[in-house]
Amino acid sequence: MQERIVIVGGGAGGLELATMLGRKLGRKKKAKITLIDRNSTHLWKPLLHEVASGALDSRLAELDYRGQSAREGFQFLVGTLEAVNKDEKSIQLAAITDEQGHEVLAPRSIQYDRLILAIGSVTADFGTPGVSDHCYFLDSLRQADEFHEHLLNEFLRVNQSIEDGENTKLSLAIVGGGATGVELAAELIHSVSLLSIYGLSFLDQKHFEVRLVEAGKRLLPALPERLSAS
Repeated sequence: MQERIVIVGGGAGGLELATMLGRKLGRKKKAKITLIDRNSTHLWKPLLHEVASGALDSRLAELDYRGQSAREGFQFLVGTLEAVNKDEKSIQLAAITDEQGHEVLAPRSIQYDRLILAIGSVTADFGTPGVSDHCYFLDSLRQADEFHEHLLNEFLRVNQSIEDGENTKLSLAIVGGGATGVELAAELIHSVSLLSIYGLSFLDQKHFEVRLVEAGKRLLPALPERLSAS
């Protein structure tokens, strides 16, 4: 009987592991490799700031798990992990429902011989009051798309206000001066410079203010100081 290796989480770690094991073991039928993720496609997380700013169409950068699995010798299942039973060596996946709440797939139990959890992480708000209620996060494609839609609406609103003669400014704060925060700030400034091409000729960089907030002593604290200075 083939060894059953189950990987939960199709991020950069889980997807690469499934691909490597699929090539090494799955194609040769030495093991059954199964990758499970709640989404059907993968988008490399460091690209989310480009989706949020509108610099990247996510559909052009997404990788389809089923296509990858067919090419690389592993199986893909869509599902959300609900529980792990170590004694029975099984995991429980939640039911899948459509937008109307109708059940598409009932809850499922998946058996394993080896289990790897690669479910990643999410942004911490450190218990700061108001953050979870009023801030946008960039942990997923859905969140990036939601922010982008809101940003476009704000661009339209402010552009119209300026055209109507109001002294309006759009201000935006980004908390976190790591690579994502710095790159998002740069992409947003660049996106405003292009608005006139799309008919929003009144909103420009004079009416757009970005504040980048970082708890450390410098931006990009994990990178060399020369990059922070730049």
